[in-house]
Amino acid sequence: MSTGWIIFIIVMAVIVLIITGLYFAGKKLKARQDEQQAMIEANKMSVSLLVIDKKKMKLKDANLPASVMAQVPKISRGIKVPMVKVKIGPQIMTMFCDENIFEQIPVKKEVKATISGNYITGVKGVHGTKLEEKSKKKKGVFKRALEKAQEKAGVKPLK
Repeated sequence: MSTGWIIFIIVMAVIVLIITGLYFAGKKLKARQDEQQAMIEANKMSVSLLVIDKKKMKLKDANLPASVMAQVPKISRGIKVPMVKVKIGPQIMTMFCDENIFEQIPVKKEVKATISGNYITGVKGVHGTKLEEKSKKKKGVFKRALEKAQEKAGVKPLK
């Protein structure tokens, strides 16, 4: 056997070990996520709240209570997460928000929200009003240039 084949076999063995390790790590993370989702579902409650402000900010800049910051790993404190400043009754709080509903939350309006602890999981309009879904994403530079070129050429843009 030549040294080329030996190196090839070693590299393939390392790749197989890495893929196996990633598989089991993903399985463990999925189980942990399912457990957390079950806990969120168990503690869910519906409340009416006034949205003051919303933005994506770092946890260390979010002005959260010390007890909440103590539970967050130090490595995660610099990650930007969707935060919503709300008024629940007489109390003003900064709450975490689900990524999927962050764009639907209207600012400076009263909404009926489903919360679990300090986490907003769902939003509905108050008094039967429907919230419009803001699912349109910003267009990139290439997409805008393509549409502008099609418009000048008189070609019907593709959707």
